Amino acid sequence: MTTPPNPFEYAPPPPASLRVVVVDDNPVVRAGLTALLTGREDIMVVAEAADGREAYEAARAHRPDVILLDVRMPGVDGISALPHLVGIAPVVMLTYSRESEIVQEALRRGAGGYLVHGEFTADQLVSAVRDIKEGRPHFTATAAGALLSQLRQRAGSGHPLPEGLGAGGATHRQPPQFGLPHIPPPPTSAENLSHLQPDMAQSSSGWTSGRPAAPDRSRFQLSAREAEIMDLIASGMNNQQIAATCFISEKTVKNHINRIFAKLHSTSRSEAAAKWLGTAPGSGRGVG
Repeated sequence: MTTPPNPFEYAPPPPASLRVVVVDDNPVVRAGLTALLTGREDIMVVAEAADGREAYEAARAHRPDVILLDVRMPGVDGISALPHLVGIAPVVMLTYSRESEIVQEALRRGAGGYLVHGEFTADQLVSAVRDIKEGRPHFTATAAGALLSQLRQRAGSGHPLPEGLGAGGATHRQPPQFGLPHIPPPPTSAENLSHLQPDMAQSSSGWTSGRPAAPDRSRFQLSAREAEIMDLIASGMNNQQIAATCFISEKTVKNHINRIFAKLHSTSRSEAAAKWLGTAPGSGRGVG
């Protein structure tokens, strides 16, 4: 005989919702992430934003537990907004941008994780969001490789080890100094944040505030659309991803790439990207 359920029996409360703000200038990406995350009983997307300034305003209004932040966005980009957002909630970069310099800068500016699209599953993203809330960092393969590269560069830069390590105790050494670059304090209002100029909205390699300036690309004579697509090529996107980001067909993407290669006198994506980023030999002297 089955015992009927007791209506007064204690039932555990539902898990507290983990509040998330999703920041990406692509509405399709935002909608997909929101649908994925809100399908989990313990996660709630409380706001979406299309650039860094909107993200800052949404974060101040909703006080989320985690912010998912894209890198390249018009207006105020993710790297520029990052120092102002981390004072409100943990931030994990969620982006197609995979350049090691960008990964390292994001970490210097306070990102708690860095996930590159195409390198994680839906379940891994959900786990990352939960873990970031608890202070456990997450990195996909590309980001982890960039972090490892940074550590190796610092290991080879001559920092001494503490006394008694690595030299059999025979040599007295001063303890290492591992200071990070100074990050200016965030503004105190959204109005101040709106005055920030995007470091990377129009350039995949241009940096300010003491970092290398963007190469002169006017000589390439690319149209605005071609420059946008070339930025996406340099970020590592394939044709399908570019088509989705720009809301055009893959055939149109291929037509643009053919014209870009002709203007950059390049025969491959890597060659074109090197010239576009200013890393090709002789790139400062014109297209060769």
